Amino acid sequence: MKGLKGKNVLVTGATSGIGQAIAVYFAKEGAIVALNYRNDPSKLQATKDLISQTCAQIEGCTGQLLPVEADVSEEADVIRMCAEVIDKLGSLDILINNAGIQNNSPSHLLKTADFDKVIQVNLRGAYLCARETIKHLMATGKSGSIINVSSVHEIIPRPTYVSYSMSKGAMENMTKTLALEYAPHNIRVNAIAPGATATPINSWTEDPQKKEEVESHIPMGRVGTSEEMAAITAFLASDDAAYITGQTLFIDGGLTLYPDFLKPWSAGE
Repeated sequence: MKGLKGKNVLVTGATSGIGQAIAVYFAKEGAIVALNYRNDPSKLQATKDLISQTCAQIEGCTGQLLPVEADVSEEADVIRMCAEVIDKLGSLDILINNAGIQNNSPSHLLKTADFDKVIQVNLRGAYLCARETIKHLMATGKSGSIINVSSVHEIIPRPTYVSYSMSKGAMENMTKTLALEYAPHNIRVNAIAPGATATPINSWTEDPQKKEEVESHIPMGRVGTSEEMAAITAFLASDDAAYITGQTLFIDGGLTLYPDFLKPWSAGE
């Protein structure tokens, strides 16, 4: 894709699932990737090994990496992380706000501390990372791109996951607000909204019966892959998408198309 080679990219939550796939994809495109991780060097090493193996087979894939440990819910950590990336790589061109958690609880029983943690990681953390990236881009006068990893649950209610749904709903508006505010500075802000995706956080993908149940609600009849999410993320960050900002691209196999209407059940002809 145009404009990714040699760019410095920070991927938060880069050690598993969609974040890991995004890091690998940008490396394949010749980008220099800063891998954000938190408290688990073994997962970090697995991501580094995967990128190394991938780059060994692809010309132009340098495999240049910068591990950066930080808890994105902590402001001091975010400031330090972004400063470290800028100091060691010379700039920060692309931010991928991927770090996220979820909590499953009946809404009336959800503990305030658990609610706060999801909002702090998914929403506050994404904002803090975006703020520090925009500060840098504004100070240097450079163009840049921010991609927020949202979810179909920014528009589809998800009972017993109220904090997660709220964080993603707010992320949609944050994406649009920042995109509008900084478009005159050629800083683009977009989001992807994955549907059901085969990742470690979705343990149901390992249970054939549960997986079949989920897929029965998806018009295309299958779950998505992390690689499919990564490809669209890279596209939105690339020069191929230079005229796109403030958009959320749903990658969901048709899940947001009111799939129950595949079979007639309402008043019709």
